[in-house]
Amino acid sequence: MAGKKPNAVDAHVGSRVRLRRMLLGMSQERLGDSMGLTFQQIQKYEKGVNRIGASRLFQIVKILDVPVQFFFEEAPQIDGPAVKGVAEPESETFILEFLNSREGLELNRAFVKISDPKVRKSIVDLVRALSAGRTDHSEPKRKAGKRQTKKGPCRAVASGIDSRNAD
Repeated sequence: MAGKKPNAVDAHVGSRVRLRRMLLGMSQERLGDSMGLTFQQIQKYEKGVNRIGASRLFQIVKILDVPVQFFFEEAPQIDGPAVKGVAEPESETFILEFLNSREGLELNRAFVKISDPKVRKSIVDLVRALSAGRTDHSEPKRKAGKRQTKKGPCRAVASGIDSRNAD
């Protein structure tokens, strides 16, 4: 028997718990210990597999030092059509998903520590250049006839030039 898919709001609340915990640099184990739970139970809450009851949510609010509303910000609509102007635009969904990922959070933390605006702009330009035209995650195509290696000294040997035997 296949498992039931988590409720969208439960999954959202769980993802917000994970986001806040990660922003604080707190492990699942530490959060669990402070609540008298195992890290596996925290994982289930964060994935939305298990619902977070009111008393548990109250504990989490105190430990993570955020208002209850934090967990419901930008929560998905469940019943009825979305009210025009209130629903989150689809174009912003991927941003929230990215910022809720480990890579997104780490990138964001590191980026905001860069104080030089020129360096920040250069990083944005670099990321744009790296992502331009690349929608797949495959290896870039190599030029025919040239063997590419990862290490510098091997490159010279692979091309037939060995500095040890130079005249």
